[in-house]
Amino acid sequence: MLSAKSLFTEILDDDESFALFCSIAASGESQGGWENARIAALVPESERELAPKITRHGADEDKHGRIFNALMKKRGLQPVPVPSDTDYTMLLERHGIGLAHEKLKGEQPLTVQDIVTYLAHSRVTEQRASEQMDLLRKHFADHPDIGRAVRMISNDEDNHLAYCHEELLRFARAGHGRAIQRTLRECALAEIRIYRDVSLAVMAHMGRILGWSRARSAVLAAGIHAVYAYERFAGWRRMVSLRMPERRDALGGPASAAPEFA
Repeated sequence: MLSAKSLFTEILDDDESFALFCSIAASGESQGGWENARIAALVPESERELAPKITRHGADEDKHGRIFNALMKKRGLQPVPVPSDTDYTMLLERHGIGLAHEKLKGEQPLTVQDIVTYLAHSRVTEQRASEQMDLLRKHFADHPDIGRAVRMISNDEDNHLAYCHEELLRFARAGHGRAIQRTLRECALAEIRIYRDVSLAVMAHMGRILGWSRARSAVLAAGIHAVYAYERFAGWRRMVSLRMPERRDALGGPASAAPEFA
């Protein structure tokens, strides 16, 4: 039976597919860490109190990258090149979602609107990350090799999502509500398209590694297209709603250390 658990178990059990999965994940997390570190450094003076939370966000992303690399090292594997069509983070940036890297590489302070854009982008992408990790936690929280990593990363992603909700609501109360909703909608509609394309690319690469039949690959592709159709019709709305989270001040402290994987 083809299920999320059986599919990921197959990827997990093969060294080559596992190395590709972890390399893609580590690359995206590390890129997110760099972006958040640069945003924290360029926060406008009026929002300097937000800088430690942005720094914490980036530190968490860096930690996740180290965790995925450690999982590979534990199995005696080396990171592999990330195919460009699977690079979710860079594809988002290339399509104008979030803050341009050219701006982040400079020294000009960001504007308040830039921070709103960053938070709106993060609210959308962290929704995706939280849901993906929740799925992995559901099936692999007790797995002897990856369970501890899954639980830690999932908890962090939930914190990131809570932080985005709380800070965006603060900016909405300060008069940025219309801009926030417009940016959230634009980000969500772009993200679901890019997520579809990246999912198709990842499954194609995994299929070649694992020797999937054309029929199986076609079923998986059809499932990805079906998810996109649902998200394009209505599912994207879950990415643009805002509510005060149960986890308040979720990024108010230092990042936790990455666990050791002996």
